[in-house]
Amino acid sequence: MQMENTKIAILGLGYVGLPLAVAFSKYFPTIGFDIKTGRIEELKQGKDSTREVSEVELAAAPKLSFSCNEEDLKAANVLIVTVPTPIDDHRQPDLTPLVKASEMLGRVVKKGDVVIYESTVYPGATEEECIPIVEKVSGLVFNQDFYAGYSPERINPGDKERPVTKIMKVTSGSTPEIADFVDQLYGTIIEAGTHKASSIKVAEASKIIENTQRDVNIALINELAMIFSLLGIDTNDVIEAAATKWNFIKLQPGLVGGHCIGVDPYYLVHKSMSVGHIPDMIRKAREINDSMARFVASKLIKAMIAKDQPIKNAKVLVLGMTFKENCPDIRNTKVVDLIKELKSYDMEVDIYDPWVDSKEAKETYGLELIKNPKNNFYDAAIMTVQHDVFIEEGLGLISYCKNNFTFIDLKKSLKEKNSNIIYM
Repeated sequence: MQMENTKIAILGLGYVGLPLAVAFSKYFPTIGFDIKTGRIEELKQGKDSTREVSEVELAAAPKLSFSCNEEDLKAANVLIVTVPTPIDDHRQPDLTPLVKASEMLGRVVKKGDVVIYESTVYPGATEEECIPIVEKVSGLVFNQDFYAGYSPERINPGDKERPVTKIMKVTSGSTPEIADFVDQLYGTIIEAGTHKASSIKVAEASKIIENTQRDVNIALINELAMIFSLLGIDTNDVIEAAATKWNFIKLQPGLVGGHCIGVDPYYLVHKSMSVGHIPDMIRKAREINDSMARFVASKLIKAMIAKDQPIKNAKVLVLGMTFKENCPDIRNTKVVDLIKELKSYDMEVDIYDPWVDSKEAKETYGLELIKNPKNNFYDAAIMTVQHDVFIEEGLGLISYCKNNFTFIDLKKSLKEKNSNIIYM
């Protein structure tokens, strides 16, 4: 395929797909496709509810069009899949979005086309699960009539300093020639450069271990936080001291959720067990991180009891619901687990997060958000997310609490000293 004849379609316009579509549209005619008509309508109006792309950036993308009409995909010869890959209620990989996207590819792919997957999967999923679907639906032969590539998404939601173009990209292809094409294609937009992996499986594995490694490392810090809590030691003080050594990896304890770190390790666990290996460390790390909500709730309860504060019907303010700071993404947020734990003690919980769409929170989790916390109203508060808006308010946040209160700052976001603030 000639690079100058390239016409791109991006399937899935979430946190990954939309920034990618905008970047590609600076060089190639690009179709942004999503099955959600509401999403397409808002983008046509120049608005992005994920806040990853500004109105100015959307307006400055003349080669970018948006559609929810499957027929429009036939105009493209490079089709890139950026749909989510979640887990189900049993923490097993849910490939439903990927399967449906592959079926759609099968209905629109033509001879000579290249399909590229960006969705995070276990090693082998692209060639073993996705491509056979495309072949079956299209009637075309893989690596003869059409080709495939895999370039794992590398988006850091909410990070305006490192957009997609400034993060090095791993690429791969189903043949040496296609690998070169895919690498050159992404090299057009990625200022940070590309790394061409030796195979699609290697590229898949590289992505999934990025987040698995971070999950395991954070699990260690979270377990240390549990130990130090029992010893009466401030974990953050320990981390600051240890970080004076050059090779210490400085991480903070906390709730590990989101659509990457909180999900991807389960894909690797699933694949590992399917080939007969039980990945004890990875699995245990997930268990530790999944238990943090219970630990935080327990820490709050003990601190309140020590102050002779009532537990039943206590009013608790949760500051932050997203899975990370300065972004509206609530997918797989572990703050929800914390809220459930608090409510199990018959506490009355208010949730305040100016980044979150109230309607989405209600539809996704059945939770109501408040627009503004009341002053001098809460018995306790937990700051779960390091939103800039919270950090800027600083000790002003404690004005929401009564005179005798308990305040837990999970990420040690508040630098000012106050005897009522407890750090992890």
